[in-house]
Amino acid sequence: MDNGASSYRRFLDGDDSGFVQLIKDYKDGLILYLNGIVGNIHTAEELTEDTFFKVITKKPKFRGKSSFKTWLYAIGRNVAIDYLRRSSKASMVYLDDGIADEIDLEESYIKEERKIIIHRALSKLSPDYRQVLWLVYFEEFTNKEAAAVMKKSVHNIETLLYRARQKMKKELEKEGFVYEEL
Repeated sequence: MDNGASSYRRFLDGDDSGFVQLIKDYKDGLILYLNGIVGNIHTAEELTEDTFFKVITKKPKFRGKSSFKTWLYAIGRNVAIDYLRRSSKASMVYLDDGIADEIDLEESYIKEERKIIIHRALSKLSPDYRQVLWLVYFEEFTNKEAAAVMKKSVHNIETLLYRARQKMKKELEKEGFVYEEL
């Protein structure tokens, strides 16, 4: 069992500190992932709370067929999809809310500009392309874990990832990015 699974098991056995540990370990990453789906950081925070609320109240069974993080993100994705269905939003946008923590102002500015260009290009991609790139590159999921979260086959994820990278490369080149700089 990974740390998340053991913390969840402790929670199920009556130790509330296990659930507190889950929130500490997964809250920030889940918020950023859900922000990529719904395009609003505040909504993503609420959906993260809903995800944890669902876990704490319904206590779904973790069977260990994937990592705990994959399982939790899949629940979060389902919560976000339900939200989008209810609110009938059709588009997803990822907004960068981070600022480079660099002492050198010029280097910080250049890094920030690159982030903006990357996120602008990312926002022009289809929702599936954005999700697969986010999961694999930002959350460091394996293709198998991304497939479980997105409810697709590993082969579909590999194909999606290839096409998403090609599309991302074209969008970055339109912005004047030299692909090798990445």
